[in-house]
Amino acid sequence: MTATLRTTPAAGIWLAAILMSMCWPTRVPAAEPPAVYRLQADGLACPFCAYGIEKQLGRIAGVASVSTDIKSGTLTISMQAGASLTETEARRAVEHAGFTLRSFNRKEVHE
Repeated sequence: MTATLRTTPAAGIWLAAILMSMCWPTRVPAAEPPAVYRLQADGLACPFCAYGIEKQLGRIAGVASVSTDIKSGTLTISMQAGASLTETEARRAVEHAGFTLRSFNRKEVHE
């Protein structure tokens, strides 16, 4: 005795679609790299200065890390995925730390 499976044409189409989707390669879009900003601040002269400005910038929502080059007065701010920084937010934090924001640029990151 043999068992026979009876299907409708629609069921056959669905089965074919499911099997094809399991074998068909899919493309997952690459995640956008986190934003990185480069700031110039006037008045950075010592590690204590760097600590103060890093502390203020680090309080901004979405900031992942802040690094300071005291010699050049440059700050590099890395954001969490999907977060961004406005010049107004950066200026407010820099001025609250007692410094002057000279420039604000989004750094192009290529992965």
